Amino acid sequence: MTEMTALQKKWAEERVAEQKMDEEEIQNRPENMEQSVLDRIPKPTGWRIVVLPFRPPKKSRGGIVLSEQAVERQQIATVCGYVVALGELAYADTEKFPFGPWCQKGDWIVFGRYAGARIGIDGGEIRILNDDEVLAKISDPDDITHMV
Repeated sequence: MTEMTALQKKWAEERVAEQKMDEEEIQNRPENMEQSVLDRIPKPTGWRIVVLPFRPPKKSRGGIVLSEQAVERQQIATVCGYVVALGELAYADTEKFPFGPWCQKGDWIVFGRYAGARIGIDGGEIRILNDDEVLAKISDPDDITHMV
C-alpha cells in the first residue's frame, strides 16, 4: 500500500471540506429546516405573508468560496423567498383576488427588491410582505440570477 503524498492529503482534505459545505447548503434550504426552527418565526397578522429570503450558495459556479459578507449581501439583495406563513386575511378579499391566492405556504416567490419589512432573526432575516406584493411564483430559486 502506498502512502499519500502531501499534495494528495491536501486534495483529500479539500474534498471533505467541499462535501461538508454542500451538506450545509442542503440543510439551509427552507424545505429541509426542522419544524422547531420554523415555529420560532413570527406569525403574520392580517393580510401579511412571512417569507424567508433565498440564501445563495457559499461557493460560486466556478468553485470560488465566497466570503460571509458577499453571501450576506446577496441574501439582502435577493428578490426570491420561501413562503413560511400567511396571515388569516391574506388573499381573503375576493374583489382584489378574484382568481384565488397568488401563493401558499411552501411556495417559492419573487417580490420587489424593497418590498416588505425586514426582520433580523438568528442566522439571517425574514421579510414580512403584504399579500399583493408577490410578483410571481417560481419552482426553483436557483433558476433566478441573483445580483448584488
